[in-house]
Amino acid sequence: MITPPASVLGRILTDLGTTLVEVVAGEPDPSRPVGGVLIHDPHDQPAGIPDPVVLGVGVYGAEQVAALVERAAELAAAAVIVRSPVELDERAARAVADTGVPVLGLTPGASWAPVAAMLRSLLAVEDVGGDLGPGADVGDPLAGDLFALANATAALLDGPVTVEDRNGRVLAFSSRQDEGDDARIATILERQVPDDKLRILEERGAFHDLYSSDRPVYLEGVVAKPRVAIGVRAGGEILGSIWVVVGEPLTEDRERSLAEAAKVAALHLLRRRAGEDAGGRLRADLLATTLEGGPAAAEAAARLGLSAHPACVLALAVRGDASGPDRLAVAHRACQALTLHLSAVHPRAATAQLDDVVYAILPAESDEAALRVAETFLDRIGARVPAAIGVGRVAARPAELRKSRADADRALRVLHSGRVTRPAARLSDVWVAALLVDVADRVAAEDDPPAGPVTRLRAYDAEHGTALTQTLAAWLDTFGDVIAAAAAVHVHPNTFRYRLRRLAEVGGIDLTDPEARFEAMLHLRLTPPQH
Repeated sequence: MITPPASVLGRILTDLGTTLVEVVAGEPDPSRPVGGVLIHDPHDQPAGIPDPVVLGVGVYGAEQVAALVERAAELAAAAVIVRSPVELDERAARAVADTGVPVLGLTPGASWAPVAAMLRSLLAVEDVGGDLGPGADVGDPLAGDLFALANATAALLDGPVTVEDRNGRVLAFSSRQDEGDDARIATILERQVPDDKLRILEERGAFHDLYSSDRPVYLEGVVAKPRVAIGVRAGGEILGSIWVVVGEPLTEDRERSLAEAAKVAALHLLRRRAGEDAGGRLRADLLATTLEGGPAAAEAAARLGLSAHPACVLALAVRGDASGPDRLAVAHRACQALTLHLSAVHPRAATAQLDDVVYAILPAESDEAALRVAETFLDRIGARVPAAIGVGRVAARPAELRKSRADADRALRVLHSGRVTRPAARLSDVWVAALLVDVADRVAAEDDPPAGPVTRLRAYDAEHGTALTQTLAAWLDTFGDVIAAAAAVHVHPNTFRYRLRRLAEVGGIDLTDPEARFEAMLHLRLTPPQH
């Protein structure tokens, strides 16, 4: 069996192999520890990750590569990854030689987000050997993870292996993927089986055969090279599948080996699911405790790894008319998407869904930087998950995160009130609108609408079918410009002037009095007119 390298950098090079990365310059040290993944941004202060692998997103040309290597050396990086083909000049080669930071090339066509997720998956793998007792063999796939299992299975069956969930998403893969075909390489690059291949497999009944039998299924004619697949199940539940690129049907011995690998994979997937469920609940509890403040907040923040960084709270809620389970389901998808996005921004970002609001604590030096992150996320998800995000103030200490959450909640309420059209905002951006929302809530709670000219106009409009309230609002919004106000409500200016005289009589309002105009405008802002 293939045992994954003891060192993390060596494991990255072995597991990702030439399918995704290749050594371009320098000599990677297989024993070099790696503490995390850092996405390079020349305009932001990098997160304090020990021994990171630096992803040079948008780094092109020999000059930029050299600068990245020099900066990575200052961060004590284990390696840098840039998009291939990589240009190197004398300065870049000297930087690699002087710093000892190797340069790895990312294959063209691979997306940075899946690559970052793969690297984090490899680095976050827990050693489960302790669960197996002191006699467990570290070469046993049970003592490793899904990647180790995939490599071991590939060695036994002499073909590249993928472990996938029921939706065709790649959970782990072995080395030697370059021995597969174009469809397999596309699957690895996107961490997802292409939609057209899934459709063909469904039409041919491949998934029916796969999930109705506990024996391997041989498939050919779908892609360039044949596949052998087996379902991964626990009792009657299908958890996923294992796929192997082969040249011919498996022998009886190899079929038994694949069936045993499926049983081991089932244990991993069950453990993974249980860990995700328990971890998600724990994370939500810790985040809620941190945001509520009080004596336990500092300890909860420390367990989330947030004590050493100033941070902002983001509050996300779904827009639209969805309610009940549908709204919670959309919020759950938004939570997953925001978690993935923030993990690329800062490894210590914490995200959890509390009822129908998704909260995140993002380490950031300023609320402006946090706002940019929120706006970028909303731009990327577009209309698929209609949402708004409120951004709180910077909290220098965990005890101040409660105030940051309050800011984020108030900004979010303004965004949902329709008083502003922007998708994300800080409280400072919508402070006046937030005051209006607070006062409007108080008015609504008292259920006692204030008397005055606007109330009299609304009553008159309701009784006579007129539009005097709308006329007043248009006149105030255009600073008394009758021509512009008349155009806004689509009437002749003379008609508009008549309505102005009439509303002054009915409402008992002196339009020449600035205090009267202010009171009327405030009343209209608190309770917008009905058109």
